Amino acid sequence: MKNYKNLLFYFGVTGGFTALIYWIIKKGKYLEGSKKIAVSGVENGSWNDFIASMQHNFQDPLAILLAQIVTIILVARFFGWVFKKIGQPSVIGEIIAGIVLGPSLLGMYFPEFSAALFPVESLGNLKFLSQIGLILFMFVIGMELDLKVLKNKANEAVVISHASIVIPFALGIGLAYFVYNRFAPEGVKFLSFSLFMGIAMSITAFPVLARIVQERGIHKTRLGAIVITCAAADDITAWCMLAVVIAIVKAGTFVSSLYIIMLAVLYVIAMLFIVKPFLKRIGDLYGSKESIIKPVVAIFFLVLILSSYATEVIGIHALFGAFMAGAIMPDVPKFRTIFIDKVEDVSVILLLPLFFVFTGLKTEIGLINDPYLWKITGFIILVAVVGKFFGSALAAKFVGQNWRDSLTIGALMNTRGLMELIVLNIGLELKVLTPEVFTMMVIMALVTTFMTGPALDLINYIFKTKDVNDSEVMLNHNKYRILLSFGNNEKGRSLLRLAHSLIKKQKESSSITAMHLSLSDEMHQFNMEDKEKNSFYPVVEESQLLNQDITTIFKVTMDIETEIADIANQGDYDLLLVGLGKSIFEGTILGKVIGFTTRIINPDRLIDKFTGKEGLFENSPFDERTRQIIAKTKMPLGILIDKELQNVNQVFIPIFSPEDSFLIDYVQKLIYNNDSKIRILDVNGLVNTNFVMESAVNSLQQKYPDNIGLIEGESVKKEFLDKQNLMLISLESWKVLVDSRSDWLSEVPSVLILKH
Repeated sequence: MKNYKNLLFYFGVTGGFTALIYWIIKKGKYLEGSKKIAVSGVENGSWNDFIASMQHNFQDPLAILLAQIVTIILVARFFGWVFKKIGQPSVIGEIIAGIVLGPSLLGMYFPEFSAALFPVESLGNLKFLSQIGLILFMFVIGMELDLKVLKNKANEAVVISHASIVIPFALGIGLAYFVYNRFAPEGVKFLSFSLFMGIAMSITAFPVLARIVQERGIHKTRLGAIVITCAAADDITAWCMLAVVIAIVKAGTFVSSLYIIMLAVLYVIAMLFIVKPFLKRIGDLYGSKESIIKPVVAIFFLVLILSSYATEVIGIHALFGAFMAGAIMPDVPKFRTIFIDKVEDVSVILLLPLFFVFTGLKTEIGLINDPYLWKITGFIILVAVVGKFFGSALAAKFVGQNWRDSLTIGALMNTRGLMELIVLNIGLELKVLTPEVFTMMVIMALVTTFMTGPALDLINYIFKTKDVNDSEVMLNHNKYRILLSFGNNEKGRSLLRLAHSLIKKQKESSSITAMHLSLSDEMHQFNMEDKEKNSFYPVVEESQLLNQDITTIFKVTMDIETEIADIANQGDYDLLLVGLGKSIFEGTILGKVIGFTTRIINPDRLIDKFTGKEGLFENSPFDERTRQIIAKTKMPLGILIDKELQNVNQVFIPIFSPEDSFLIDYVQKLIYNNDSKIRILDVNGLVNTNFVMESAVNSLQQKYPDNIGLIEGESVKKEFLDKQNLMLISLESWKVLVDSRSDWLSEVPSVLILKH
């Protein structure tokens, strides 16, 4: 009855008011008599007018901006993904994407499309949106700086840092002396031009450098600490110098710029002694909470905007204010992490690519159109490399570093990346640099950033020595060595329990290493120690309960699957244990490429996949990941499908082929070390017909009659499977089992898939 009333009310209200609307519109027609009404083309059925209307909609400024954003994000993410795959920082790919979408490629070969997508009148909107992205990004860079590193810096780091600025700065000014007459804009004084050339030569991209240091696994070594300290000091010094240079350029002379510099000093004092204590007080009050309330978030964003506004008005650019606002954020890792998570995705994924493309639109490779200009470009690159690379390396050698470490420091400090583009854009905006010089310097930024990875590889190859961190991976060759790699730290417990059951009574001649890898774009320098501690806490806690000593490896990488295989192969381990994982956006370039073991899935859901039409090596969402880890690992591998494995007391082993005989080695280890009860299912009657397998099983039955049993047949009962803790199966037999669509497959316990 109630539903009937509701239905009656609904139709009554909607029908009645629809009729009223129709009546008012009909009556309103009579009001048009005294008005001159424009007739719509669409109303008259004119297709041409409809097309014209749609074209007008496409040319609306908002529609153009949205189309630009979609295109930019897709192209930038694609090129970033490509360069990440070849071992280069994704920022290089995104810069290349900007150049591709600019006049150097798209504008040259598809001028009409380029003009439609990036009309001149729309570039203002793109510029201001990209500037907002840069402000947010510099806010993140300021937060990522660990100022505690600077407080505890070694003397050699100070020398290297200052040398890595002064030497290239001087060479940049010297370069300006030779190119001023030919390349300086009309009306620009030599002082302004030379200072910008100097600062462009001396900048280091701290974010890119920090990522490379983490990915190379040297962040915990003394060398890594020196490089990070140098880069942090370099970053702060360079940005302060840039602020002074901008002040001089805007004022015209050094003397007249002193007023701007004085205001800038007052601004810095106010930020350090008034705003910073205020923010620290807020951090102390809210830093321990699980989330930050919106009024607190509003306060910090307001500080960011006011700081940027203040430096823009003073005359030292809004980006310096954003950097300063980030640097004085409360020194609470959790607090900073929450803010970075809030800001970074919007700035890095959405807005920062706009800056790259805006830079690309101003970069015209076609301007470098004769051999002389390419010679000048090559000379600029040479001066940049000599000043930054060799200047830093010689300073490092002078303070007592060996040649290998000195050259490594030089290669890393030579990284310029995005920070260089920011400086160059400011110079172009202030009309200190011509489009020709701007293009040359962009090419220099790309080359010096691109060469960092190959240079480090070449240095390692020449000296043929291992990092301290790598030597820690190498273990005693006489021991049975197990490496377990986990992403979900709680699931790491299951892997440790499994590894422990294989060596429990042989601890003196065995060892376990627990490894956790994180993607480089998920890590920040300031929270490395906390991230490592939190990642290993459950596993270390479990090792104490088991009374099992473990060694830990924590590393940041761009390619988790390859890194797992490389560490396992180079470390000469006897067994690698991983958890089977799944990535959201599997194989796409829009999602973050999450590593093989970083996301453990629901095993019940996985088993359901296997009992359906999708097999592990057919159409399941795990085929590519599984193939990668199997193909790259040249050693025994165990893949655990974990159903909250607590112990390994009851183990079930199906045998499908003679090649499964290697599983008997694991049977022997489990019986001896863990007193496990093993039940072997001889599916095809192979055990009694294969001499090697029959001898091994008989030997174990004689020695451990209560621990091993043999079952013949093709199926098992659900009641039997319910009593098992673990199913042990070879990789090839697992594929056979999945393909057979066995009715008991969905009932299996935790599964360890072994590749010999």
